[in-house]
Amino acid sequence: MPNDALIMPYISSANIACGAHAGDIATMQTTVASAIEHGVAIGAHPGFNDKQHFGRTEMQLSSAEIYALITEQVFALQKIAANMGTRLKHVKPHGALYNMSARDPQLAATIAKAVYDVDAALVLFGLSGSCSLTEARKTGLQIAAEVFADRSYQDDGSLTPRSQPGALITDTATSMQQVLQMVRDSVVTSINGNQVKIQADTICIHGDGAHALDFAKALYHTLETASIGIGKK
Repeated sequence: MPNDALIMPYISSANIACGAHAGDIATMQTTVASAIEHGVAIGAHPGFNDKQHFGRTEMQLSSAEIYALITEQVFALQKIAANMGTRLKHVKPHGALYNMSARDPQLAATIAKAVYDVDAALVLFGLSGSCSLTEARKTGLQIAAEVFADRSYQDDGSLTPRSQPGALITDTATSMQQVLQMVRDSVVTSINGNQVKIQADTICIHGDGAHALDFAKALYHTLETASIGIGKK
């Protein structure tokens, strides 16, 4: 993505595609180099092996297949990082895999075990309040509860599916208001207008949007103006 390098000064952690839903060795190397340059923590972003749908279509795989899917991708980025003199700090599943693991304890447990077996010191990013984080804790992993700046929420704390109206928040001011509410008040206003408890350890933004750079800048300056620290590694 053309915005990847440009966004780096405005983020603290980068989720790097590992060759399944997107990316290849060259893009991983380039992105790791950019993250090193800007002091950004490096994380693996494993997804379903489905470039056609960018990993956003659900796939039904066995636990063994999920385990292999995660370990192969995380190992691939881990090797590149090591060869470049750095290390991975976290793992965040991508797309449909992320959303499925948020509601499926068995899938979440398989992902957590795979991450733990690669490196028990890795932090697992997961949807705030989801079983992704519950299962990761059971495994012994450190966790980071993730919230979304540009997605709307359901009453149960899940993200509104992209197939439904209003799933994406396209107004920057509305996104910034939501972020401040989540960080300051530990709640988010659902798409139905209800207050839902939430924990915000890390905020997700997407690098593939048409206005990704402007959005990253707006979020960075919103947090800075509100005296909310953005933790670099």
